[in-house]
Amino acid sequence: MPSDNKIWKAVVAGACGSIAHSLLMSFKSWTGLLPSFEPYESLQTTLSHAAGTAVHPVVPWLLSFLNGSTFVSLAFGHLYRWLPGDTGAIKGMAYGVLGWAMMGLVFFPMIGLGFFAFQVGLGVSPAFFSLAMLLAYSVVLGIVYDALNS
Repeated sequence: MPSDNKIWKAVVAGACGSIAHSLLMSFKSWTGLLPSFEPYESLQTTLSHAAGTAVHPVVPWLLSFLNGSTFVSLAFGHLYRWLPGDTGAIKGMAYGVLGWAMMGLVFFPMIGLGFFAFQVGLGVSPAFFSLAMLLAYSVVLGIVYDALNS
């Protein structure tokens, strides 16, 4: 069935993008880059408040990985033909910039970081790093999705 084929390709591409994103976040932690910008910890705090109990630190990472491997990648697969560009990398880049805008304008304020994480007190650095996070995910997503559909 063609739709099933499209679904698994999007999920595989999303998992690859999520791995790239996770590697960048591991690099950030390992190097101590932007130490007061910890979006996973902010999400963990928000989830703990919402749940009324402590949430294990692995939960925000798992939510991010699963979201990137399913919902976000399935949306990419659905939007692929309408995204600008001739290659998966360019389409992924466009998708990443859209995701970055949504993250900066909706998600970061929801978890207490303010628009584009300006409340962290590090100027534009968190905004630029979050753009790198989204591009690491989305460009790999686009490249893999394009390769699987070739």
